[in-house]
Amino acid sequence: MSIVTATLESLNPATGEPVGSVPTTAPEDVHSVVDAVAAVQPAWAARSLAERGAVLQRVAQVVLDGSDDIRDLIVREQGKPRNEAFSMEILPTIDAVGWIAQAGAEILADEKVPMPQAFLKTKRSTFVYEPLGVIGIISPWNYPWSIPFGEVALALMAGNGVVLKPASLTPLIGERIIDVFSRAGVPEGLVRVVHGPGTGAALAESSVGKVFFTGSVETGRSVAEACARRLTGSVLELGGKDPMIVLDDAHLNHAIAGAVWGGFANAGQTCSGIERVYVARGVSERFIAGVIDGARRLRIGDPMSWDTEIGPMVSEEQHALVRELVDDAVASGATLHCGGPIDAPAGLNGAFYAPAVLTGVTPDMRIMREEIFGPVLPIVTVDSEAEAVALANDSDFGLGASVWTSDRARGERLSGQLEAGMVWINDHMFSHGACQCAWGGVKDSGLGRTHSKFGMYECVNVKLRVWEGSAMRDAWWHPYDETLGHALRSTANLLYGSAAERGRALRDGAVPLARLGGRLARDAIRR
Repeated sequence: MSIVTATLESLNPATGEPVGSVPTTAPEDVHSVVDAVAAVQPAWAARSLAERGAVLQRVAQVVLDGSDDIRDLIVREQGKPRNEAFSMEILPTIDAVGWIAQAGAEILADEKVPMPQAFLKTKRSTFVYEPLGVIGIISPWNYPWSIPFGEVALALMAGNGVVLKPASLTPLIGERIIDVFSRAGVPEGLVRVVHGPGTGAALAESSVGKVFFTGSVETGRSVAEACARRLTGSVLELGGKDPMIVLDDAHLNHAIAGAVWGGFANAGQTCSGIERVYVARGVSERFIAGVIDGARRLRIGDPMSWDTEIGPMVSEEQHALVRELVDDAVASGATLHCGGPIDAPAGLNGAFYAPAVLTGVTPDMRIMREEIFGPVLPIVTVDSEAEAVALANDSDFGLGASVWTSDRARGERLSGQLEAGMVWINDHMFSHGACQCAWGGVKDSGLGRTHSKFGMYECVNVKLRVWEGSAMRDAWWHPYDETLGHALRSTANLLYGSAAERGRALRDGAVPLARLGGRLARDAIRR
């Protein structure tokens, strides 16, 4: 009797045509996949940091060698334009893997801990960064290459194995990630992939040492709850509602170009894309006119064409959600200046939405509270910095934010008032492509950090290791008596007291300190 294996089919969002398919994993089999990776992982953990880094350096070369093919797979399966697939997905991962390999050797090396206390001078302390075992990665469809790729590399550099659960809309990209690491020489079975309904939940409930999840708040909470029940950790990136604050002294053309790119790149399907703009009244008319003009100029079409700037929405469901939010805003009094749903360009069959600019929006509208995840930019005119900051912070999300001003001190001052994990001044969201920079948010945008040294620390157990030469026992050990009590008190005053207190300690504590010292010395001689 033949066994029928269920498959997951991948469709091109621009044409609706099949791109390929992958076999699915039954949720009840995810545990065995994790166990299989766990069996391979110790040998990898035993390799030195230099050896692991050398493998990751080869990974970078494998990506570079196959970059054209990988780029076009991203375009066909996810729908972002060719130039964005390279600049926002492939190029950052090549750079990231190189940085992880080089910086990781220093960041994850044993770290000496200074022991400045006089009574601890015989001890040598070290932070040791040990792998957690197997890391589970549940990744999204909007950046299906760069997000999981960087997390896999971080986990491997730290000595872990990985089980990757790609988004169901982009499974072939997940398979290609595994193939790249395999080609570079990562041990067979150290990085594995699971596909299909229920596998993400099963991964969170398995024996993995930690889960990295990128996705919705609702699903992120369930992942965190599953991990908490097992007393394991999770790193959650749960989306955003990023504000852009344009001050009256901003370089306006630069801010306009930044708003158009930050709001409409990847058809607005970016967690840290600009979803709200607060612009100073003195420059608002020129800014709004410039953004409308820029939105209208963006070229919509086949993402495989080099000059396409806006591709399709990833699915009909995402298209319908964007349309619903915009229609709700307009019905509530907002003005739609440009954009909206359009027919698919000739030869295509996807769900396309032309870049939209809204004004007249109010804080209570759904479009200002919920994540849009589409090419829509609501703009609000404000009368002061304080109003802009208050409106920017009036959100359940806190991933990123940007301030646009020609005055650096002013921008940095406002950045300290914004409730966000990242604040860019005169730019937006680019730092996801610079792995040395931390990535993550506050409030409903999630917990923990990816990338940077903090992302590496998420992949390890920080163990304290201490050496004591044992020539002499610690002064505070048994036996307890009045001499010990007076000596401890005098020691505290000598080390931490004022000048007058130190003087008194020398007078009053000389005898008990001498007696305690003699006792310790006699004990040392007996050994």
